[in-house]
Amino acid sequence: MIEDFVAPAYQDRSLGDVLPAVAAALGVDAGLPGSSLRLPEAQRYVVFLVDGLGLELLREHPDHAPYLHSLLAGSEQATAGVPSTTATSLTSLGTALPPGSHGLVGYTSRIPGTERLLNALQWDDRVDPREWQPHTTAFARLAAAGVQVTVVNKRSFATSGLTVAGQRGAEYVAADRPGERLAAVLEASRPAPSVTYMYDGDLDWMGHRYGVASLQWEQQLSMIDAGVERLRETLPADTRIVVVADHGMVDCPIEGRLDVDEQPDLMRGVALLGGEARFRHVYCGAGAVDDVAAAWREGIGDRAEVLLREDALERGWFGQTTPLVLPRLGDVLVACRDRFAVVSSSAFPHEAKLLGLHGSLTSAEMLIPVLVA
Repeated sequence: MIEDFVAPAYQDRSLGDVLPAVAAALGVDAGLPGSSLRLPEAQRYVVFLVDGLGLELLREHPDHAPYLHSLLAGSEQATAGVPSTTATSLTSLGTALPPGSHGLVGYTSRIPGTERLLNALQWDDRVDPREWQPHTTAFARLAAAGVQVTVVNKRSFATSGLTVAGQRGAEYVAADRPGERLAAVLEASRPAPSVTYMYDGDLDWMGHRYGVASLQWEQQLSMIDAGVERLRETLPADTRIVVVADHGMVDCPIEGRLDVDEQPDLMRGVALLGGEARFRHVYCGAGAVDDVAAAWREGIGDRAEVLLREDALERGWFGQTTPLVLPRLGDVLVACRDRFAVVSSSAFPHEAKLLGLHGSLTSAEMLIPVLVA
């Protein structure tokens, strides 16, 4: 493990261990992997994932999130997986598997045998999400064990590839507005035993657009804090809420980034550039891996860790990795430090405009809260 990076704590205290811990708290044997994460016993659990609510960010904002901050004392600390990004993390939560097994290995990753990238948030109609992620989800295992399992999320996400890949097996309740969502959670969590999952992506959106140091981000955090407190006041006392996140975020100034469009030497021998700005998958042409790795190390220096796929696997970055998933990983991987980012203005123009970013293994991105209310 690199000293300034946080290693993922798979099958210990990672996001993928949350549903196994919930199953144990329910007293249900759903055939999920073991975990050292411990949650209080209850027959009803609401799992609320706040996209982008990193542990360090929460600790730094007691005034904007007084209720959530009050839950930090005695709470568990966990990690995201690698890369620390939404598609990877949501699938780890839903499957209880590491990225190397479930196969959602980044925001974008190569579709093996092609020169195309799969954008995991937008998906691709030519890719069957059940084949891309073939394992039975943790939601489905809980349901098969007699638990009422419900996902409450936006209508637009109901049939998305990402939802099918990581959350199939749960009943999906579409709810776009806060009041609608609260009512859906209240209704879904009545049976016992039950697990109700809800998601909020607004904090992440604010961070990407305005940065985590912005007034907009702070105000959104306050709204989420009030919403969790309201949820706690509304639900019966014997229904537990566990608040988690999929990753944190760091602000990356535009002037401190490297745009590969302006560095042609870095793209020599590169067949395809994937991943995201803080964690790049670099797919190389035949026989070019070593030369590409050397060029990226020289061009980036200590601003990022540049390593071969095999080295990342040895470090356990993706957990147990199956042959199906292996070719989706870059031949060369670039994990950024500090506030550095690698962009391509031509290939990923929208990403190049974002201020807040995530995906790498810094503590700000990797550490996530596990708060029980």
